[in-house]
Amino acid sequence: MVKILTYNVNGIRAALRKDFAIWLKAANPDIVCLQEIKANPEQFDESVFTDLGYHCYWNPAEKKGYSGVAILSKTKPKHIEYGCGIAQIDFEGRIIRADFDDFSVMSAYFPSGSSGDLRQAFKIEFLSQFQNYINALKKDFPKLIISGDYNICHKAIDIHNPQRNKNTSGFLPEEREWLSGFIASGFVDSFRILNPEPHNYSWWSYRANARVKNLGWRIDYNMISKNLLPNLSRSAILSQAHHSDHCPVLVELDF
Repeated sequence: MVKILTYNVNGIRAALRKDFAIWLKAANPDIVCLQEIKANPEQFDESVFTDLGYHCYWNPAEKKGYSGVAILSKTKPKHIEYGCGIAQIDFEGRIIRADFDDFSVMSAYFPSGSSGDLRQAFKIEFLSQFQNYINALKKDFPKLIISGDYNICHKAIDIHNPQRNKNTSGFLPEEREWLSGFIASGFVDSFRILNPEPHNYSWWSYRANARVKNLGWRIDYNMISKNLLPNLSRSAILSQAHHSDHCPVLVELDF
């Protein structure tokens, strides 16, 4: 059994101040995919993770205090791939991959387009480039788990107010269509296939008491290659974890 968590921590240093390490020890996942670490490893104490038995791999953005992804793993990976070889994506520290015997895990942080037209255009370009990258990667790494903050709600069930948000970045028709196409290219939304019920979200605005009222968005995913479906045993949104405006999403696979 392999227990994998994806978590946009909205700043690793801020999360650690909210006892993230204590929570992580109790949750005890085998692999943790982090997004939006917003720090370089020298800016915090990595030993809080190594003391818990994790090998730590960080891919921060070149811009200080921004973006960045990481993978923590109890088992040492065979190989770590930092970035994807596309300069404008790698500059922002959006992708890291760990290869193991039975599968590969990627921590991915998709751009948000909510700050304006320029970033939305970058997001749409990212989606296209990412699809091409994964299409090529699958040939060499057919058993992929792509965990992370996709910054897209797929369907109306994944957002608290689909009607009001239909023209909002993160729920635009072209973004949702891209995600449908991405899944159709050979992936399974591991949470939704096991949890068909509504009101399951992984991100809440800090405004208007949204989290208390559960007015959220489901934008964090563990997408698994279709050929891993027989290994899928459990998936859950861990909404009781409060270190960020996101919460962790868990997937368990049996090998």
